[in-house]
Amino acid sequence: MNYKRVSSGLLVGIAVVLVGLALLATTTGLYDTGRLLRYAPALFVLVGLWAFVTSGFRNVFGPLLLVVAASAAQAVTLGYATWEQVWSLWPLVVVVFGLSLVAGAYKTRTGTAASDDRFLNAVAVFGGSEKRATSRSFRGADAIAAFGGVTLDLRDVAPADPETPIRVDAVAMFGAVEIIAPRDWNVRVDVLPVFGSVEDTRLREERTHDSVDLVVEGFVAFGGVEIKD
Repeated sequence: MNYKRVSSGLLVGIAVVLVGLALLATTTGLYDTGRLLRYAPALFVLVGLWAFVTSGFRNVFGPLLLVVAASAAQAVTLGYATWEQVWSLWPLVVVVFGLSLVAGAYKTRTGTAASDDRFLNAVAVFGGSEKRATSRSFRGADAIAAFGGVTLDLRDVAPADPETPIRVDAVAMFGAVEIIAPRDWNVRVDVLPVFGSVEDTRLREERTHDSVDLVVEGFVAFGGVEIKD
């Protein structure tokens, strides 16, 4: 079974549709779905766990944040906690975000040598960051934007292994990540969007091969990830 074909973004959409249908059934008087809606947050817990699995546990921050937030909402709807108690724990989001920055820096240090340009780590917090990769044996990048913007230019790179796609882990919270990629690249996107957008706006061009050149994974909340040319 190739579970990679079911993206976390698709599952978020399905979960939202199911919640919407349940609300519609209640508001139109067709069926009282109040009891079912109490368990709606559990759907998003499952989506977050699925995102963990499909990313091979490389994408941590986004799925973890979704699981924590949905679990907190589920605890409130079942009467195990109040919104006031949950809100008092909001600094945990800052802690998790900081840990994701540390993990990204650690991965860069341990995955490549200090002078190696096969991997990029771009972070923008209340600012902007532009990185251009030129390595002919490029492996991937981490891009994190929080209240800022990150631009990654990959037009001059070549993969380290032609059989292995380049991987970019993108996290955008109240910010934007732009990835500039050649038009003839096959790009697979599996970014978890929560009140955000993910789009490939490159002009369409006939692909000369079927293999995947670039995989973009990550998380978006109140922001956007765009693949452009």
